[in-house]
Amino acid sequence: MQSIQSTHKASRSFGRMFTSALALSGMLAAGAVGLMAPAAQAAGISDGKVKVGVLTDMSGTYSDLAGPGAIEAAKMAIEDFGGKVAGAPIELVTSDHQNKPDIAANTAREWADAGGVDVFAELVTTSVALAVDEVGKQKNKITLVSGAASSAITNASCTPTAIHYTYNTRALAAGTGSAVVKEGGDTWFFLTANYAFGESLERDVSKVVNEAGGKVLGAVKHPFPASDFSSFILQAQGSGAKVIGLANAGADTINAIKAANEFGVVQGGQKIAGLLVFLTDVHSLGLQVAQGLQLTTGFYWDRDEETRAWSKKFFARTGKMPTMVQAGVYSSLTHYFKAIDATGTDDTMTVRQKMEEMPINDFFAKNGKIRPDGLMVHDMLLAEVKKPEESKAPWDYYKILRVIPGDEAYGPLSESTCPLLKK
Repeated sequence: MQSIQSTHKASRSFGRMFTSALALSGMLAAGAVGLMAPAAQAAGISDGKVKVGVLTDMSGTYSDLAGPGAIEAAKMAIEDFGGKVAGAPIELVTSDHQNKPDIAANTAREWADAGGVDVFAELVTTSVALAVDEVGKQKNKITLVSGAASSAITNASCTPTAIHYTYNTRALAAGTGSAVVKEGGDTWFFLTANYAFGESLERDVSKVVNEAGGKVLGAVKHPFPASDFSSFILQAQGSGAKVIGLANAGADTINAIKAANEFGVVQGGQKIAGLLVFLTDVHSLGLQVAQGLQLTTGFYWDRDEETRAWSKKFFARTGKMPTMVQAGVYSSLTHYFKAIDATGTDDTMTVRQKMEEMPINDFFAKNGKIRPDGLMVHDMLLAEVKKPEESKAPWDYYKILRVIPGDEAYGPLSESTCPLLKK
């Protein structure tokens, strides 16, 4: 009996020891978890991932120059960065904003509030970019504008979190507008897309024309988007202007040039100035129609070995050579990832400041710089579309006439009207 009682006592003692051991083990495990949480926070990635949201036009007027190709460029940027930054996985979400600012803004808010998106990218169409920039300001999210053009984005409408990356209407005016005036095109009539981008482009080019001693004889606004340009072309012909400036882009530019060709505008002695012409526009028009057009671009795939190497990878995935918008999406996201890598955090203003501090040197831009007003300044290219007999291969469309230094193209910071610069 004594022996049995001793055994029971020993058993109870062992049970208490085992229970205590389990409790201690649980406490140690809890302590370990407690220690891991601050360690994860110390890594600086707030929710353990970096999420990119690309908002673009997937099927409308600008889908060819941005759209699916812009999304593919974003995927390439993520893959080439190894799919991770600062130890956190990079995720991508996309949406078609249909060139409607309300749809874009609502999507951006949803992504910011419930989707964990850290950065909005691409944003073709100025009205879309301005709407999403405002959401970025409210929600403290970086916006990387590649597709939209209006110089207002970093002037009157600048925000602390927006970066205008690829080009703007001021740079287009300094390039194409200035070149055409120097060649004797001193009287102008504008066909202008009836929204913020078209108005900004007309305004910036008009300023260049007037400062060079030229004169703007008039302008007509066309709906955005538009398919029938007959009446607008007839008004432009009737103006007697030497130059008809197309303050539009994408399918609108293509349709306007086709209409001008049908009405014999060039044969009648007037010149067409495509103020924003993309590689995909030239491809759609064909060299027979587009030959001789002068244009300003922030990127050309066949400029050097670096541009060709990246563009051939893009072509292998899309069947098309990239536009400057698509190349700009890749470059802007890569620069964003580099800033996170350098700081070890995805904190918006920390990353935004680091992006401003770091120069941009890649296939897209050399010695590019982001100014305090959010404008990325880099060299632009004045190009002319080749004649059919000058083209040696598919997509061999441009002759580079001149490299326009970034400060000349975009103007000095002292010209900026961004309210953030005021002390």
